[in-house]
Amino acid sequence: MTISRRKFIHTAAAVAGGTAISPIITDLAHAGRPIRSAGASTADRIRVAAIGINSMGWADVNAVMKNPGVECVALCDVDRNVLDKRAAELAGRGMQVKTFNDYRRILDSKDIDAVVIGTPDHWHCLMMAEACDAGKDVYVEKPIGNSIAECRAMVAAQQRTNRVVQVGQWQRSQKHFRDAVDFVHSGKLGKVGLVKVWGYFNYGNPILKQPDGSAPAGVDYGMWLGPAMKRPFNPNRFHGSFRWFWDYAGGIMTDWGVHLLDYALLGMKANATPKRVSASGAMLRNPGAETPDTLTALFEYDDFNIQWEHVIGYGAGIYNRQHGIAFLGENGTLIVDREGWEAVPYEKRMEGVPLTKSSDNGLDEHAKNFVEVIRSRRMDDLHAPIQAGAEVATLSQMGNIAYRTGNTLHWNAQKGEFDDPMANKLMTSEYHNGYKMPRV
Repeated sequence: MTISRRKFIHTAAAVAGGTAISPIITDLAHAGRPIRSAGASTADRIRVAAIGINSMGWADVNAVMKNPGVECVALCDVDRNVLDKRAAELAGRGMQVKTFNDYRRILDSKDIDAVVIGTPDHWHCLMMAEACDAGKDVYVEKPIGNSIAECRAMVAAQQRTNRVVQVGQWQRSQKHFRDAVDFVHSGKLGKVGLVKVWGYFNYGNPILKQPDGSAPAGVDYGMWLGPAMKRPFNPNRFHGSFRWFWDYAGGIMTDWGVHLLDYALLGMKANATPKRVSASGAMLRNPGAETPDTLTALFEYDDFNIQWEHVIGYGAGIYNRQHGIAFLGENGTLIVDREGWEAVPYEKRMEGVPLTKSSDNGLDEHAKNFVEVIRSRRMDDLHAPIQAGAEVATLSQMGNIAYRTGNTLHWNAQKGEFDDPMANKLMTSEYHNGYKMPRV
């Protein structure tokens, strides 16, 4: 029996039920209740601004603009070179927008209804919480926070303000992923004892150590750092490669993990918090970075395990796929990635399913869903609500914390923390330069 989209989303948002963090993450009492927008949007017009537009933020706002009645009215970036380039691109398409290098100017504007946040990860929590408090609806890139504490704060901000918040986990809007989960839930695989999740990526040249220097002309480096520790400018820590440093992100484990581990949780109807986590990794190819380029993490549950594996620059990937999720059952194995899904029988114990290719544009569908919910105010129709984003970001952070401590970690569900002081310290974020964590 095929699950409905609404039931699928409800299941996704509730995968952490029964854990100590679930009161923060899964309180959906308001879901489905129409509310009045605090912004200036009407049924016909939604005015959007984008904050952080060098990469995914730019792709996101362009996907949002494809929807009728949506108008981009402002852009914000701390790099004037990027800001001028994007504004010129829009001008070439007949759109004149205001430009800012301070996101607070965006949030102060009563003429903006929704914001797209595409900054480095260490800014997501503050900007999303402040945007909600300012009455804006939010599309925030994944992973939602740079720590477990930030994930909790972001959920609290949405619940406090009841704003529409869509997380940029756009695979949740792709039909073939939902079909694959339907098959897993059908029971045809038999008991699933292991879910393998992997990403094998060739990201070009290795990241080598570089000397500190001056920030490029036009870059407000102090604003780029924001709540992160004050450090000299280093090109390795800037555009694109920022994600390989703990101050700003969590490497592949959080960057791709939130996409792929998300479907492992959905397929297994799993609590986001496993009973035990261990990880082992190394820096084999990128000596100029901090996060491991090779990592294996094991998340242990009561009757199955989830195994994460990533490698940068080596190998072709499991099942000859660069990335994916494989559910290994008694009767066969289901494999799904962004290209499609298939089910391979084991000893003819079930009927196989040939490769079914993806047939839709996940990002466009995700943006469409965001716009539809802005208009309807029906929160339970969101494909990637903040609660679901927090669940999988928490799991990804757990893998990184196990790696950083070098210990096998045991989760105390009653306390909502690890039985390890060092691990619990890594659950939090240190804020600097006068910035403070949003309240929970």
